[in-house]
Amino acid sequence: MGLDATDTGTGRVTVRLGVPAGAERRAAELYWDAFGRKLGPALNPPDKAVPFIAAHLNADRAVCALLDGQLVGLAGYQLGGRALTGGSASAVLRVYGHLRGLHRLLLLALFERHPTPGQLVMDGIAVDPAIRGRGVGSLLIEEVAAVAAEQHCREIRLDVIDTNPRARALYERRGFTAVHTQRTPYLRGLLGFGAVTTMCRAVATRGTRGAREL
Repeated sequence: MGLDATDTGTGRVTVRLGVPAGAERRAAELYWDAFGRKLGPALNPPDKAVPFIAAHLNADRAVCALLDGQLVGLAGYQLGGRALTGGSASAVLRVYGHLRGLHRLLLLALFERHPTPGQLVMDGIAVDPAIRGRGVGSLLIEEVAAVAAEQHCREIRLDVIDTNPRARALYERRGFTAVHTQRTPYLRGLLGFGAVTTMCRAVATRGTRGAREL
């Protein structure tokens, strides 16, 4: 996973709406790299998790960053009852088996978040480690904000766990404010985090999607 060692990572990064056709596996790898620690108890092992995520992506529920045509980052969002990651209960049971699958379904239910009217829920950001620090995360956030404005949403909502201060710092720099923290110390041993903070950002004006690059 990641950029080829011969790639200096200095090319132009552009953003687009949707996961490009044929890049589903790559998107799943990026997503798992970013969130595998959090989702591991529900979807491990990785050799099952990554194909499962790739097979059930809703490609139109992401904005993506491309470097020389290669997918190097994405941000998922939930809108209209559909999120970037999908997969029905029956699909989980089919892949993981009924006995272990039921336990996994209970864990996955802990991560479910539903928007209120006028909200777009953002499903986190995943960026190739080789190009972190170049502003790709900010680029993706602003593209999600443009989508939210086009859909006449009044705010963007997201959740960040207490073990990811770097992500929280990025969200704060991009205008998100913490509105509520739910402490779940009983989950720390199972999921690796003990608190989830909900953050929101107002959608002030209509954005211009698809015109951003680094």
